Amino acid sequence: MKNISNQEVKGTRDWMPDEMAIRSYIFATWRQVCQSFGFVEYLTPLLENADIYRAKSGNDLGQKELMIFVDQGGRELAIRPEMTPSVVRMISKTYNTASKPLKFFSIANFVRNEKPQRGRNREFWQLNCDIFGESGELADLEILQLAIDIVLAFNPPKNSFVLKINHRALINSLFDVIKLKDEQKITTMRLMDKYNKMSGDELIKSMEDIGLKNEQIDNILKFIKSSDLNDLADKIKELKTCSGFLFLQNIISQLSALGYKDYVEFDSAVIRGLDYYDGLVFELFDKHPDNNRAMFGGGRYNSLADLFGVKDFPAVGFAPGDETFKLFLESWNILPTESLKKDCYYLPLLDENLKNDVFLLAKKLRAVDCRVEVGLNVTKISRALEYADKNKIARVIILGEDEKKKSVYKIKDMVSGEEKIINC
Repeated sequence: MKNISNQEVKGTRDWMPDEMAIRSYIFATWRQVCQSFGFVEYLTPLLENADIYRAKSGNDLGQKELMIFVDQGGRELAIRPEMTPSVVRMISKTYNTASKPLKFFSIANFVRNEKPQRGRNREFWQLNCDIFGESGELADLEILQLAIDIVLAFNPPKNSFVLKINHRALINSLFDVIKLKDEQKITTMRLMDKYNKMSGDELIKSMEDIGLKNEQIDNILKFIKSSDLNDLADKIKELKTCSGFLFLQNIISQLSALGYKDYVEFDSAVIRGLDYYDGLVFELFDKHPDNNRAMFGGGRYNSLADLFGVKDFPAVGFAPGDETFKLFLESWNILPTESLKKDCYYLPLLDENLKNDVFLLAKKLRAVDCRVEVGLNVTKISRALEYADKNKIARVIILGEDEKKKSVYKIKDMVSGEEKIINC
């Protein structure tokens, strides 16, 4: 029989224990911060009807990047490439009778049919945080605060990241000022979203190709290149009184009052390419010179529920990915360096006649919430200590014939070398 490769499918990764420990640390920190804000955890199925992504996720995510297959019943299914349509589908079933607002989070895996690259695999994990049922500015404020606190929980150095915000109402006001046709708006917004990925000439040429005039293009470039809200108001005065502009002024002021002044700024080039965003949009950027990139983003989306035959409801959220987050922690050297098994004990089997005693002692310690790994073969104490050291286990429990006779056991600290005698 032909041998099957033992390598992962392209764009996926095996997580060996050391790697899994890092991911678990990231996920546990995410979970703790979300729960501290009163968010509750949920999960949706890995498979969804492919049409829910085609409807509102944009051309790339809703078309080219979907992993689609037809099941035995002839249904066209997709492996979820993102969580937003899935959680809106789930919420839509009970929204009318639910107590609001709903503050939900999940940590789940996703698949996108795209080229693997640094910080982006085909299979990846994301934290998804959303508030449903609240359209007011305070929900946007809390979601931005949570986004910043998610990063601060890892104790990053000062000036290591920044949250850049914009508002779709401000972008729509720009389109009104330059008298953009309705059929040009979505395509223009998608092109604006690619501002940092295209050359200036390419961007201008693409805008010309969809029928934009020179004056319209000039104003769009003025908008994208604005350094802050004051600069934008100077360049395009008509935007100074629009709702999106006033919202951003106010939300930045509120975040500053809460102590987040150094972490947030307006950025007119933050557009977010997904079609369902209709209010606040934001991206959080790593500022490390070797990893200067968007870590994650989010925004307000109030118009997804009608896909499922129910009345639309307000929603705002964001979604950090595991790969970009790990790169951030590695770039700034803030992954934990202490043993990932610092609270674990190793209890070797030093004599065949002691196997019942060893297993009973392990059971007793586990009953008081100790993590105890038992040796499954008879070994010498020197080999047991070597095993513990190699596997970064902090403490070794010694229970030999001498200890049994005295009704004691010893605990050896692998860092200090100290031994403590405990009565059985």
